[in-house]
Amino acid sequence: MFQKTVGRVPSHSDFEMIKKMMEFLEKFKKKTEKVSCSTKPIFHTYTREILDIEQHLRKHETNPDFMFMVPDMKDKYDKYWGDYDTISDYVFFATLLDPQCKSKFMKVVFTQMLKAKNKDKKMSADEIESKARAKVIDIECKLDKFFKTYLERSNMTSSSQQETPEEVVNFDDENEFFGSYMTSGSFPSTSSESQLQRYLNEDPIGFDKGYDILTWWKNNAVRFPIVARMARDILGMQISTVASESTFSNGRRVITDYRTNLSVVIVEALICTQDWLRKSSLPIYDYDEVHDVLADDDLAIDIVDAIHNLKLTGKRSGN
Repeated sequence: MFQKTVGRVPSHSDFEMIKKMMEFLEKFKKKTEKVSCSTKPIFHTYTREILDIEQHLRKHETNPDFMFMVPDMKDKYDKYWGDYDTISDYVFFATLLDPQCKSKFMKVVFTQMLKAKNKDKKMSADEIESKARAKVIDIECKLDKFFKTYLERSNMTSSSQQETPEEVVNFDDENEFFGSYMTSGSFPSTSSESQLQRYLNEDPIGFDKGYDILTWWKNNAVRFPIVARMARDILGMQISTVASESTFSNGRRVITDYRTNLSVVIVEALICTQDWLRKSSLPIYDYDEVHDVLADDDLAIDIVDAIHNLKLTGKRSGN
């Protein structure tokens, strides 16, 4: 079959190239499977996943075996993920609410994005560092505003101490004076307004590949009740709302269970035509003419007859 299609028998170099190609594409396969997951929270991994792809493309950008395809892939990457201003703030909120990352990792993310964008070397290292730090502060301020909406909604400004028993020092229930002090807003370490800042100021936890972020927030909801509610809502978002098959597989939409006998030439023609129609800036057909063709009953009958004759011809040749 290979010899019939290509005109020669594959050599050892062909198989080596196929092996390299499989290794190169394996990364995208795994990322696709991960971002398509809907059974566990993965929204907080968005930034680390896209930067891993960027690093993978950069690694193969100068490889002679992939130079014909990586530049186009890099352009596509830059279009969607290369500029942090085009990415939703909720993505960065989720990263801040990951106890393994927080602001420290966010600065690394923005620094790497700026470096990748700085192809013409117009920005110095100090400028990149300054911009990354400013962006982290900007995201923290936006998250703080978001946090305050939860604060108002939950009506916990005056009662947050009752929801954080781990931080309230045990006191004598008979001493009403001391008890009222411990449950009042005068006790700074339990101020609900500082929950988010106290969370961000704590050092990130150690890396644990098997840790469950929702379990961590459940266990720490006593210390950060409002932030935990906010984290639950944000971390529950999905990275992608489109199934990976719909995004990456044209073949499955062309070759269905009822169209499995299409030849290689016809499949190629269908996929290429579809691509041309999508990318063409000018229509390559007249919609009125197409409508007239579809409405022509005589033409429809001719098409059916032609298909029927093709089937009969195929059966005769098979015999």
